[in-house]
Amino acid sequence: MKVLVVEDDASVARFLVRGLREEGYDVDICSDSESAALNIQRIEYDAIILDWMLPDGDGVSMLRGWRARGIDAAVLVLTARGGTDSIVVALDSGADDYLTKPFSFEELLARLRALGRRTTTRSAFALGGARVDLSARTITRGDQVESLSNREHALLKLLIEHRGEILGRMRILDAVWGVNNDPTTNVVDVYIRYLRTKLEGAGATSSSSIIETVRGKGYRLRAGEDQDQDHAPS
Repeated sequence: MKVLVVEDDASVARFLVRGLREEGYDVDICSDSESAALNIQRIEYDAIILDWMLPDGDGVSMLRGWRARGIDAAVLVLTARGGTDSIVVALDSGADDYLTKPFSFEELLARLRALGRRTTTRSAFALGGARVDLSARTITRGDQVESLSNREHALLKLLIEHRGEILGRMRILDAVWGVNNDPTTNVVDVYIRYLRTKLEGAGATSSSSIIETVRGKGYRLRAGEDQDQDHAPS
């Protein structure tokens, strides 16, 4: 299991890395969000142990950006913050689990094992007449299987996570393409069309599509009767 530890406290980081390696984990260590972002771009991790407060930013805010970009590694937030409100913020931001400092190493190992079991499942969703598999990054419609590009995957994942909610173009642009993009670009509209075609075929229209255009506001994935389906890999 490939694990990234993002922790700025040198003594805690050394303790975690030593203990995890003794347990057989393949561990990388980062002490700030900048180095963590670089590692995430080039290495696919099974799990990330993420400190909330980092010297150059907020770990949980960084996590939201990861999720919006389709990074689906299991994340355990490790922090001195306690209380229900903090736990809710972390989980709603994309964390899979939460552990407060000081902590028992045995408990951390147990939670990491649980996260490892969780990553063996794949998330599949029935959307209209298509089946979406975010793990495989595919859309299946009849006998036709379409692959999702990185941007298409991140956009569709964002829509699914906020199903029934109207997402404005600027919010989508910020989450999927980053904050430095031209706000006048039509790239969001272009990629919405790409997804509609892959989900519903070339004849998909904005008025009837499962990805609804809400005039003057943005886009919304219709909250229909289709249900999320978790499938174990065959």
